[in-house]
Amino acid sequence: MNPTELLATHVQQKLALLPDELAELLAQFKPRVVKKKQLLIQPGFVATSRSFVAQGAMHAYLVDAAGRERTIQLAIDDWWITDYNSYIYQQPATMFVAALEDSRVLQLDYAAEQRLKAASHRFETFFRLLAERAAAYQQRRVIAGFMQTAEQRYDDLLAQYPQLGQRIPLRVLASYLNMTPEFLSKIRHNKLNT
Repeated sequence: MNPTELLATHVQQKLALLPDELAELLAQFKPRVVKKKQLLIQPGFVATSRSFVAQGAMHAYLVDAAGRERTIQLAIDDWWITDYNSYIYQQPATMFVAALEDSRVLQLDYAAEQRLKAASHRFETFFRLLAERAAAYQQRRVIAGFMQTAEQRYDDLLAQYPQLGQRIPLRVLASYLNMTPEFLSKIRHNKLNT
């Protein structure tokens, strides 16, 4: 399936649009090939688009005062990614967004999204649904960070998204789960030997 067909399927699973509405929405997205390690967004520059990952893997991260990467968001096939604070408020980004694999994305420009939402409440509903799901997921992630052990966070993430264990590098997965790569490696080792 080509990237536009993948996005069409994704949209229709969230909100059934009429064929002309779907065509209007899809026409606003621009395809882009992103090479492994290539940046889509970097701190200090405004995130002018959000990306639908048709194929590949990406992560949004910051670099702390000690120079360590802190992964905030992951995205694989059929997921969205950007620096949302920068994108929504059109202010300089605080995160990097980079490809973990060679990837194909469809990007929607901020101004185009605003025009779509102004033109139809159905488009506004689609983007609201995306935002609500993202906010609910972030809340679950914060709660898990407070209430679960590192091993429980790892188990829950892989139970919900088993493909992440094979596609996301150990150091990035460890950062996302707020643990060291050595500790995640130990968890993985213990699971293989039980």
